[in-house]
Amino acid sequence: MTPYTDGFTEFVAARSTSLLRTAYLTCGSLGEAEDLLQTALERACLRWDRLCRGGDPEPYIRRIIVNLAISRARRLAIVQLIPTHTPPELPAAREDIELRHVVLDGLRALPPRQRAVVVLRFWDDLTEVQTAKVLGCSVGTVKSQTSKALKRLRALLGEEVANSARY
Repeated sequence: MTPYTDGFTEFVAARSTSLLRTAYLTCGSLGEAEDLLQTALERACLRWDRLCRGGDPEPYIRRIIVNLAISRARRLAIVQLIPTHTPPELPAAREDIELRHVVLDGLRALPPRQRAVVVLRFWDDLTEVQTAKVLGCSVGTVKSQTSKALKRLRALLGEEVANSARY
């Protein structure tokens, strides 16, 4: 029996768009996001039986994506802004396009760990506890990284834009 017969294919079909969005927001490049997701799914596939026995495999896969993005950012010493590509999902309204681009530019300016916390907390709508579990850190670390990230975003985007942006 292969790992695919135990629901892996169905999981990928159902959750890959959400996971791709997480990867994209974490790294800022659609091509790199696709690579991150592919690598994360490959790793998850190898452990699929164990992941399913432990409950929901999605937090584990999100953690792989975030860890891969942070490792790549460290390894490549990415400090500059990453070129903007169209996100995997379409904006709700035309007015939101400019705000979305401004927020994404600010997000790209954050260090990888802070970016990961913001993506998991506000785009993926995870709780502090869930975010801590995905990142493998304490809830206090999530709170402090969130605070630092939001402070940095406010400084980068200006108070008015930061307060009007609803992730």
